[in-house]
Amino acid sequence: MSWILALETSTEWCSVALGRIADGGALECLVRHEHTGPRSSSRVLPAAGELLAEAGIALSDCAAIAFGAGPGSFTGLRTACGVAQGLAFGADLPVIPVNSLMACAERVRLGGQGVPALPPDVSVLVALDARMDEAYAGAFRWDGAAQSWQSATDMQVCPPEAVSLPSGPFWLAGSAAAVFGERLTATALALRSVPEALPAAPALVSIALRALARNETVAPCDAMPIYLRDKVAQTIAERQAVAAQRAATAAGEQP
Repeated sequence: MSWILALETSTEWCSVALGRIADGGALECLVRHEHTGPRSSSRVLPAAGELLAEAGIALSDCAAIAFGAGPGSFTGLRTACGVAQGLAFGADLPVIPVNSLMACAERVRLGGQGVPALPPDVSVLVALDARMDEAYAGAFRWDGAAQSWQSATDMQVCPPEAVSLPSGPFWLAGSAAAVFGERLTATALALRSVPEALPAAPALVSIALRALARNETVAPCDAMPIYLRDKVAQTIAERQAVAAQRAATAAGEQP
């Protein structure tokens, strides 16, 4: 079966996977998933080389290269997109951009590692810490007949209080609940919270393999990150105001 190389650096994690569907129908992945902070750009290529060597294949043996297109860290998105483009140009491969919020929902759907199976007719609302006192958010509903995710809300970057909720029951995935607590209304309304469901390369592989089967690929020159935010940094005064607000919130939560 076709191999997919996937690169995900939209958060402080550098996540790289080389995966395919094994003969038994299960997803088979070789993975490097490391907390690198801002150093993902120096780790992503070595990690990809390690996985190709471990699998005993060349990059040209892959069917496509997937990357986490965002939303997420501006630098991280540029890293994953740029590396994917460069590798794909060199190996004459197509590229598959994968929504990083959708990748979190896919992590929930795949289950395992302590995450139970997602019940039918339950959406996944993904909310990730976007810094600057905001969250990246979007909800998705799994369509079993089409074997694909459908958007249940528009993607947004906004204060945690303004995150849109999907209609019907939902699970909450991502880091925002731990960062914002009760300010994220979805925390109290979700049937279940899965904070460990962050963007990771194995979920990208799973999504990309379905996209590949549908011929949903792009040329390397057409691969683009998903930016929801025009402003990528705060002023000193804005950072101090956010810090003061979080300190006041923390003080109010103490017994």
